[in-house]
Parts: sequence; C-alpha cells; structure tokens
Amino acid sequence: MQAVADGAGLSVGFISQVERDLTAPSLGSLVSIAEVLDTPIGHFLEQPKGTEDLTREAARRQYAVPGAMPIYERLSTKFDGSLLHSVIVHEPPGHRGEPISHRGEEMFYMLDGEITVEIEGRREVLRKGDSIHFNSQRVHSTWNHTDRTASLVWCGTMDIFGDAPAPIHKDAPDNGAQTNPAGEDQDQ
Repeated sequence: MQAVADGAGLSVGFISQVERDLTAPSLGSLVSIAEVLDTPIGHFLEQPKGTEDLTREAARRQYAVPGAMPIYERLSTKFDGSLLHSVIVHEPPGHRGEPISHRGEEMFYMLDGEITVEIEGRREVLRKGDSIHFNSQRVHSTWNHTDRTASLVWCGTMDIFGDAPAPIHKDAPDNGAQTNPAGEDQDQ
C-alpha cells in the first residue's frame, strides 16, 4: 500500500479506504492509482463498450466511477485506427475535477449549465453553446461552480476509460477552496 500511495501521490490511509470500499476515489485519483499499478483504468470500471457506430440517446447507459461523480454517457466507438473518444459528462453542482495533465488534446462543448475550466491557472466560464479546445499536456481541471448539474460533450484523443491510464500531473496545484470567476471564495 505504501508503494502505491507514494507512486500515486496519495496517502496510505486513502489507499486503504479505497481498497476496503470505504471511500470512492475521484477519477483523477483512480487514474493515478491505475498508472502506479500499470493497469488500464478500464479494469476498475464497468462501462459500456463502444462497439456500434451509432448511439441513440434512449439506449445510452450511464456510468460513473463507483461511488463518485460525475456521470458519463459513451458516445464514441472503437475501431482499428480510431483516434477520437467522446462522452457526455454530467457534472453535479459543486463538483471539482482534480488538476491533471496527459498526452493528447481535448475539446469541451457545453450542452447545458455552466462550468469553470482552468488551464494552467487561467479560468474561463463555459456556458451553453460555448466550447474550448486545448493541448491536454497543459494542467487542466473543471469546476461546476453552480447549484445545478452541467452537461457537456467531452471529446479527446486519450481514452481515459480505455486501455492506457493518463498520468496525473504531479506538480498540479492544490484543488482545494478556489476563488470563483467573480472573486468570491467558494468552499468545496
């Protein structure tokens, strides 16, 4: 447990709680643990497989990191040579994603609500109809700073739920209490 905790940048107590199903890791923590264990993150998640070219809204199953939020709906499929992966992300009110950095690129398109996206210290509020496209090697995180669920399309070149874990940026800033775009302090 100590080796996993050290390698993932987490506490032994937290790893112990995850192992005993007393707490659910965030997606960022789970990715970091998977990387240390040299195990695809998909090994830890039950998720729908993208095997069909077409997805219908009524037939899409939702999934999440067990015991955690947000909720995802897979949009994309996998085939030889495919590079893009996409999901609909439903971020609950107050949800803060851990700062991460990994290979590839990402694009968010807001379907409903609003979120704050922080990329290397610069914050942008995205509202319905807004999009942002960036190099994923830049430290980035999201925060639903509102009191309602926000929904967005996430599209990227890294299948974070797939075969290769994405490394957490070890030097990422603490994602504790932050200042909202209007300058008012918010608690997690």
